[in-house]
Amino acid sequence: MKYVSTRGKAPVLNFEEAMLTGLARDGGLYLPETIPTMTSDEIAALSGLPYEEVAFRVMKPYIGDTFADDEFKEIIAKAYAGFGHAARAPMVQLGDNHFLLELFHGPTLAFKDFAMQLIGQMFQASLKRSGNRVTIAGATSGDTGSAAMEAFKGLDAVDVFILYPHGRVSEVQRRQMTTPADSNVHALAVDGHFDDCQARVKDMFNDFDFRDGVRLAGVNSINFARVLAQVVYYFTSAVSLGAPHRKVSFTVPTGNFGDIFAGYIAKQMGLPIDRLVVATNQNDILHRCLSTGEYRPDGVEPSISPSMDIQVSSNFERALYYAYDQDGAAVSQLMDELKAGGFTVSQGALQKLQALFDSGNCSEDETSATIKNFFDTTGELLCPHSAIGVKVAEEKRDASVPMITLATAHPAKFPAAVEAASGQHPALPARMADLFERDERVTRIGNDLAALEALIKERIAQ
Repeated sequence: MKYVSTRGKAPVLNFEEAMLTGLARDGGLYLPETIPTMTSDEIAALSGLPYEEVAFRVMKPYIGDTFADDEFKEIIAKAYAGFGHAARAPMVQLGDNHFLLELFHGPTLAFKDFAMQLIGQMFQASLKRSGNRVTIAGATSGDTGSAAMEAFKGLDAVDVFILYPHGRVSEVQRRQMTTPADSNVHALAVDGHFDDCQARVKDMFNDFDFRDGVRLAGVNSINFARVLAQVVYYFTSAVSLGAPHRKVSFTVPTGNFGDIFAGYIAKQMGLPIDRLVVATNQNDILHRCLSTGEYRPDGVEPSISPSMDIQVSSNFERALYYAYDQDGAAVSQLMDELKAGGFTVSQGALQKLQALFDSGNCSEDETSATIKNFFDTTGELLCPHSAIGVKVAEEKRDASVPMITLATAHPAKFPAAVEAASGQHPALPARMADLFERDERVTRIGNDLAALEALIKERIAQ
């Protein structure tokens, strides 16, 4: 299996190289040269299997000979051993043919754990074999950072620097990033918003002297290994509702497009997905683009769903790559236009996107109302992001096709918003009950590339 850049000018890599590289050297994102497919019989055979076995069967074709089968199975087992539910990704029924896929039973209570715990184990195995050391830089709107720190803390061959927007994450999210005591993980509170953090990380990757000097690696969803791990729960949930013998649809609350793009990969692999529905908050650039073809950032408005407060959705580039028939030059042109203020998707490409994705948005008031309504009628307490997904799913779903809405985080990660909406204070799990008593360790820093690079060099030299 070979991996190519969405912009067509970077070296072709194998899985291990693409995983450790993250962002391609031409600024693009890596994708498999071809997407492996599964037959109906192979999909049907997943029914009733443990999550870890499904993960092995779904992901194995992508990794080539990077890991032997037994080694890869051990990596998967270690990745999910710390999850708080035996099913890893259980489902509950919200109503007639509407199901909630709970993706918050991992160590940091968010869907990011599915990918980050796995990629942490894969990095560890690869670096141990090679004897190399890497520096991981990542940007987070709240959940990626804590998941990365949890996955990589204490590892000998990795230093982790997570950039998050100062004052724009929940207190639980912040404390999950600032309280690990391990000396190899570093929380950096950047004066700016998430798009600023993401832009600075990309700038680091495009500064080749710095990148090569610190052996920079990425674990944001620019890393295809992250997307790959998320493909698995599309299969487990769909099969539990009768796939491949009947179609299912998915609604995904998303800001960076990575989680919904994993659903696109699952569909291309052969999973009978009817519709993939993009659910956005008030920062609804994805909904606007899929509706009109215009992708023009117009500023980020802070919300009660901070993990979706994004205007530059990195993984949308991957969807554009396929919509433009894998034309790297066309994607490069769009990304250049984005730097200048925005772009217009061609009519042909927009039709392809609209054939694959529906979309909807959700206001702050609608988010709160959805949290209250579903707690009152089902007893299910939703985090604000999950509530956005549920609201849009209710609007978009076909009653004859099962709809699965992804619950991306535990409500206790956003207690103020959840309590204001429902009157219920969501408690943290017992293992995290002392979170607010732990000492914090954080560095506040300006939105400045040179200052960030200097700090990283200083810390890894110590």
